[in-house]
Amino acid sequence: MKTVDTLIHARWLITCEEENKILENHSLVVNDKKIMAILPTHEAQKNYTATHTENFPGHAIMPGLINAHTHLAMNYFRGLADDLALMDWLNNHIWPAEKKWVSHEFVYDASLFAMAEMIRSGTTCFNDMYFFPIATAEAVDIAGMRAHIGMTVIDFPTAWATTSEEYFALGMEFFEKYKNHDLVKATLAPHAPYTVCDKNLLTVKDIAEKYDLKINLHLHETRDEIAQSLTQYKMRPIQRLQQLGLMTSRLIAIHMTDINEEDLAIVAASHVSVVNCPESNMKLASGICPVIKFKNHGINIALGTDGAASNNDLNMIGEMRTAAFLAKLSNGNPESLPAKEILKHATLNGAKALGIDHLTGSLSLGKSADIIAIHLDEIETLPVYHPASQIVYAAGRHQVTDVWCRGKRLLKNRELMTLDEAALKVKARDWAKKIFVV
Repeated sequence: MKTVDTLIHARWLITCEEENKILENHSLVVNDKKIMAILPTHEAQKNYTATHTENFPGHAIMPGLINAHTHLAMNYFRGLADDLALMDWLNNHIWPAEKKWVSHEFVYDASLFAMAEMIRSGTTCFNDMYFFPIATAEAVDIAGMRAHIGMTVIDFPTAWATTSEEYFALGMEFFEKYKNHDLVKATLAPHAPYTVCDKNLLTVKDIAEKYDLKINLHLHETRDEIAQSLTQYKMRPIQRLQQLGLMTSRLIAIHMTDINEEDLAIVAASHVSVVNCPESNMKLASGICPVIKFKNHGINIALGTDGAASNNDLNMIGEMRTAAFLAKLSNGNPESLPAKEILKHATLNGAKALGIDHLTGSLSLGKSADIIAIHLDEIETLPVYHPASQIVYAAGRHQVTDVWCRGKRLLKNRELMTLDEAALKVKARDWAKKIFVV
């Protein structure tokens, strides 16, 4: 018998591969941080011994969820300004709060807090856009998650930088420091077409091409954004980006709620990935991402929560349910976006958007052991006829019991293994006392 690091025996394995096979009474063999074998449990027990053996007779095991769009540190602003339109929310509440409070210390503390929430709801990888990226990366080293962290670019002063030159200089400092990190990968993060001028967008393009980086951009988020672009540039934002040469497979287009046929054609031809953030879009009344139209054009669709200040959580389990229901309602078709497909939006499609589907996003031989266990043998999800449906339509994030990233245990029986829950709560309360003074 061969000795390996970990054996995980489960009632169901949900692979999230292209055909999204669901295997019953199968096991994962994990060795050297990777999935070494997938086979029936009786064969695994016969052929392998392990340093750690895990039995999950009432669980579904699946790849860790990938939150393809976050603003992690904004979870310290959760509930600070609710029930407002996007531009009112940004201009009159969020940006002033950020100017006053955001710092390296703030981002580090808030990022750790956000990572705890994500781990507890089954997320093993996130794609972040915020300030002080080194602070977020330092938090990743503690939490042990996989992270894509943006080098933010915006055309006005913030707590992080005051000039365009400073944004790019600080971004490149972050890139150089973490370019060989095991868990952290830098991306470029121009905020949006209405906050970044052509000159800076072209600089983003040049840096992305030079260093082979992805570009995250809020795009076609609201009708107001389109109207503003038509007034200022005499073209829609997607047309402007195409003219500037940014509509390529490097681009991760976030929100994408206001789309016409010409937009669709450009996105499809450019091989851009789209990130749907349904709960944030709904809460801010920004619009509905036309995921079925994107699907019909062969466009890769990932899923994100956005920040907890506009969602108000980082719960990808809940986000999947919302995305599926909204797609069905908006298309008038209950067959739109079935459970197995939305599971891929939250896993393999997110990995494709980030360019890491060779590393993670599915239970596949040789991929990283980024794995979660969801307990389905509970009142809320019994009986289990179709485990994928139960996860998407019935399960809650409290049913995520165990999480591994690169084979390292981050959550064990609902207990955080790399983070101190009590200390995180104290920090959050202390920051709230400073931020919200009645």
